[in-house]
Amino acid sequence: MKKTTILLSLLASLFFSCTTPKVAPVDAILTKVDQDKLTPDSVLQILKDGNQRFVSGDMTHRDHTEQVRKSVNGQYPKAIVLSCVDSRVPVEDVFDRGIGDLFVARVAGNFVNKDILGSMEFATKVAGSKLVVVLGHEHCGAVKAAIDNVQVGNISSLVERIAPAVRMSSNFSGEKSVKNKDYVHRVCENNVLNTISEIRQKSSIINELEKQGKVKVVGAIYDMDSGKVVFL
Repeated sequence: MKKTTILLSLLASLFFSCTTPKVAPVDAILTKVDQDKLTPDSVLQILKDGNQRFVSGDMTHRDHTEQVRKSVNGQYPKAIVLSCVDSRVPVEDVFDRGIGDLFVARVAGNFVNKDILGSMEFATKVAGSKLVVVLGHEHCGAVKAAIDNVQVGNISSLVERIAPAVRMSSNFSGEKSVKNKDYVHRVCENNVLNTISEIRQKSSIINELEKQGKVKVVGAIYDMDSGKVVFL
């Protein structure tokens, strides 16, 4: 009888180990000590690894209620991400990050102005983030509006901020219209590159931090079809 009980117990353990889905460990809230140990390159790798989990569907399990409680007295994010407002680009999920992991700034067309630059300077100089990511995405409506030079209300001023990327793409050999997804992709990439250039030119604080190796500024494009982030 005892042997039968042990055998049934072993079979039950085997069954549940095979059928219970794997749950990744809960991410801890970052502390100042943890943040100080990070480097720009290590944070970049963390985001790349997180995106791989997002693409494969192996997302980290997090107790957000517990994270809220633990993060209430301070924040030490790893990076700041400048993204478009597009609702199809859920930034924290894209990099499999939790509460307290990222600063996120969003504006249609992911360009910078004084307010966003100030936010980036706060994130890096004051709050200690190691990485600045400019995240564009395919099929960007703001980029298409810039290509078509849309003049409607306040959208017109937004278009003006993305127009340099359209000019940077003048040597594109194919059809230069929103109907050509390759051309739109080229303008999206150039818009990210132009934004990076403006960050370095217009923020002496971030420029100096990058020269010192304390911060890195990188660009990336989010693939709407696969969820993969391709760093430029």
